[in-house]
Amino acid sequence: MSSAEENWHSPIQARRELSSEPAIEVKSVGKKFRMANDRRTNVKEALVRRGGRGPKHRDFWAVDDVSLTVPKGSTYGLIGHNGSGKSTLLKTIAGIHLPTNGEIVAHGRVSALLEVGAGFHPELSGRENIYLNGAILGMTRKQIDAAMDEIIEFSGLEDFIDTPVKVYSSGMYVRLGFAIAVNLDPEILIVDEIVAVGDEEFQRRCMDHLHDLRDRGTTIVVVSHSLAMIQRLCDRVAWLDHGHLVAEGPADEVCEAYLASVNAAEEKQLTESAHKDTAVEGEEREGTGAVRVTDVVTVDDDGEPRSLATNGKPITIQVHYDVHEPVTDPIVFLDFWSELGLHLAGPNSWLGGLQLGEVSGPGVVEVRIPALPFLPGVYSISAAVASSTLEVVYDRTPKSYRMRVRPSGKYEPDGLMTLEGEWSTRPDVPAVPAADRLPAAAGTGATAAGAGTPAEVPAAAGSSSAQGGVA
Repeated sequence: MSSAEENWHSPIQARRELSSEPAIEVKSVGKKFRMANDRRTNVKEALVRRGGRGPKHRDFWAVDDVSLTVPKGSTYGLIGHNGSGKSTLLKTIAGIHLPTNGEIVAHGRVSALLEVGAGFHPELSGRENIYLNGAILGMTRKQIDAAMDEIIEFSGLEDFIDTPVKVYSSGMYVRLGFAIAVNLDPEILIVDEIVAVGDEEFQRRCMDHLHDLRDRGTTIVVVSHSLAMIQRLCDRVAWLDHGHLVAEGPADEVCEAYLASVNAAEEKQLTESAHKDTAVEGEEREGTGAVRVTDVVTVDDDGEPRSLATNGKPITIQVHYDVHEPVTDPIVFLDFWSELGLHLAGPNSWLGGLQLGEVSGPGVVEVRIPALPFLPGVYSISAAVASSTLEVVYDRTPKSYRMRVRPSGKYEPDGLMTLEGEWSTRPDVPAVPAADRLPAAAGTGATAAGAGTPAEVPAAAGSSSAQGGVA
């Protein structure tokens, strides 16, 4: 996910009242492609193997019996894994593909941005391709002339607009294509993940313009693998899997269900492959060896081992140990490290109020974290056991244990972890006059750090509070 998506609009998209009038109706649509089982590569091979047995083709249903309705003026998202049929359905809605079965009805002029260079003639200049695309959309030359300056300015290609597009880079293609699609007064705008090709500055402008179109009531259908962007921008979402519609509904609910499915599939794959993120034998260990850490395991509340942890959800981390020499009241330590080697936390059993007494054999110490604060990523864990006085280290493992954290489906801020807290207003405390305020820190400008909102926010008339996490 780019910072363009993160910094320029509210992370929480309030649900809007949607029109009951449909903009797009997809009625039991299926799209079939014929695929060759044995493709001949030359004439000789075709003649020699002409009498081969078995069918020469097979049918592949990229979209199979999908029905949905996109409300007028809404922003609608399509999600799913690669090959799930999202782009095929999008192209069918745009009229590029004809459905094999079913019917698609679009109530309005459709403008689409699907692939790099789609709809462009390579020998024509950028300006001539603007006229070509406008004509394809059914616009008159007068309408195109009226939008020409805005299109050129938005694309940022003033110096190359009269150059043949065959010499454009992929980024320049995207800039011109998006500028045409959004500035020719679209009633229905269809956008594939192609916007991600643009540079940072252009992605910000694209996101801003999509929000502007959304506020003006333009119907937008978008495909993206960035669930954070989908949750922020879209009112409703359809989840496709191998051409079938799995779920359809409010964006946050469907995205959360999709993430839960992805996490479960990854968990199953890791379990079936017998993958264990344990310390590598032969690595150097510190300590006397009186107590030896044998494993570090993450488990759920039922005690079942888990290869994945979920941000904001409970997780239990077990430290398995063996005792070679009896010791009294040893302290067990855990240290968490980011992928860049930053030390994030170091809880231990003594601070947690656990006294082990005399230990003389194998055992397990565990710590339950009720809401894992780490944001999605891969984290390293090291474990250690020391004496109650901290004078003797019995064992310290390298940072070879891994904990994979996945999102829970909610919006996640930037950073490494969430920080829960209560937010409230204080109407009894007078606001500091602007002239008396401290100057903003260098690089923060006039916005609160990371929030993308004005720093000078007046106190609310009444007291209110909310709970939330920030990075």
